[in-house]
Amino acid sequence: MRLDHFVINVDQKYQKDIQIIKSIENSGFPYKPSWGKGTKGFKASNLWIGSEYFEMIHILKEDGGGWKNEWVDHYNNGHLGLICIMIDTDNLDKIYEALIKKDIKITPPVFLQFKWFFNLLTRTMPWRNSYLPFFEGIPLQIGFQQMKDNKAREFMEQYMVPNSRDNQIYGIKDVIVQGAYTENDFKLIKAVFSNYNEDERSITINFSTNQKLTFQNNESYGVEIITECKNKSYIDNTIQIENIRLSNGNELE
Repeated sequence: MRLDHFVINVDQKYQKDIQIIKSIENSGFPYKPSWGKGTKGFKASNLWIGSEYFEMIHILKEDGGGWKNEWVDHYNNGHLGLICIMIDTDNLDKIYEALIKKDIKITPPVFLQFKWFFNLLTRTMPWRNSYLPFFEGIPLQIGFQQMKDNKAREFMEQYMVPNSRDNQIYGIKDVIVQGAYTENDFKLIKAVFSNYNEDERSITINFSTNQKLTFQNNESYGVEIITECKNKSYIDNTIQIENIRLSNGNELE
């Protein structure tokens, strides 16, 4: 498993405001919001960071235009910020079956679809997703995805441009999600993931890709995401996108 992408509810300014777009690019993250997918109900824009990315969603109509209903509901209720962490896996069925045996609620693996062209057509993406329930303490859920095959993965990778990799920012290495987690939230995390470290305030998941995902107790919901950066010009640069602070880590040898 590895961290793949982060679904973020955003205000329209992150897709339209020239100064905000420029500030993102000046921190080392090439960004073309007009290139993202969408319908009359939502607009997506992707910020490509190596093999990981931000999928930033602005809802244009109350019904979301075919976007995931639960995420649209949270958007309409005022939540802007991280809504889902997607984790890539090579065997989604195995994860699903193992969690079902543990009596953990998880949605069956299905291909992501959304309606477009006046709801007359359905677009099916070349990957399957499953989702855990939302945490009790914060408006966030964890999802798992599996690409249809290597051809689909290669097809996806060719669209991951423009990419911060061109500026020697090679990917996301650390994610810290702070929030008012409940006891049940921490129980869920420990039941889902086996490779973790725990202390009084937090649980850290260690992925084989050397990525880390930490859930840390805090009064407010905020996210720190740190990249692998080897460019002196961008090290320690930081941008804010809703409740996410994106920082370039020092990876110089």
